[in-house]
Amino acid sequence: MSDDHHVEDLTQKVEQFDVRKWWQDYGKLKTPLALHARGTTEHASHFHNPYAGDKYAWQLTETVDAFLARLPPETTEEAPGHSWIWVCNPYIKRKSKSEAQNQRVRGGEDEAPEDEGADLATLIQAGEERLHIASSFVHEFRKPGISKALITRETKKAGMDAAKDILELAKGLRVTCGKWMLFCTVFEVNKVWESVAKATANNELGIAAKVATKSHLDQRTERLICVYTADFSDISDVTRVARKLKQLGIIKGKPIYYKPG
Repeated sequence: MSDDHHVEDLTQKVEQFDVRKWWQDYGKLKTPLALHARGTTEHASHFHNPYAGDKYAWQLTETVDAFLARLPPETTEEAPGHSWIWVCNPYIKRKSKSEAQNQRVRGGEDEAPEDEGADLATLIQAGEERLHIASSFVHEFRKPGISKALITRETKKAGMDAAKDILELAKGLRVTCGKWMLFCTVFEVNKVWESVAKATANNELGIAAKVATKSHLDQRTERLICVYTADFSDISDVTRVARKLKQLGIIKGKPIYYKPG
């Protein structure tokens, strides 16, 4: 098809598109956003919220707009045990916060909801043992007469091999979440977070998202938003989330970073 015919075909489709009918059909979809907009919770049992009862998280009993109004990140102050504001993807079942093993690991309590079959305790124990092996190897390798360049090369290889083994183990134990990390100014954080929160709640991004609260100790003008994906090894899904963030207008020439965990 030539460019002229392609343009003509697209123009015809636009002219024939029934906006009113599309909205009527879309309104029949039982998404959390659509159901909440209609003020009903009849299908709430089909959705999941690992942060149920957490006052710093979105609840299925409230609209996303109400959640955003209740906890605007620009002005919501940090409280003991609450450095983040959370929103989940209600379509994906994860362990409740009260049952998750990461809540008993220092620093882990601020990470994504766990997979139902995740075994974080075993990963931590085995990971520490693997790192000890790598450390012992490096220590034994550093002997008189061995060149500095060789020591540097073997040390780097030992670290990379250990990291690869731990990531493979994490996949086997279903501890696979990863996160895109976005930084935005305090002045735009409410708007950016609104886009992330609504897309997460409507099953358009990953398994969950969080945004930093206002800290009295940290006076930096940037805020961190993390968008979690289910599996760091699923390149297509990780890429899909990044593309959606770009489509939402959140990525505007600024670098974003991804890391497992």
